[in-house]
Amino acid sequence: MLKYYVKTTESLKRLRTDQDGVVSFEYIIVAVCIIGAVSAVFGGGAAGQIGTALGGGITAITNAFTAAV
Repeated sequence: MLKYYVKTTESLKRLRTDQDGVVSFEYIIVAVCIIGAVSAVFGGGAAGQIGTALGGGITAITNAFTAAV
């Protein structure tokens, strides 16, 4: 019985000092922040300022390519 108590105690000590779960949680927080920043920049449906600029640039390139052909 003492052997199982010692094994359980050692397992709980290892669990308490394990930092892998904390690091994974930090990565999740960083990913959510990046997704939020991208969503804020491109806006809903890519209607933000950068989305508008990219759309205008692609349209200008397409028009120039069509005129050259």
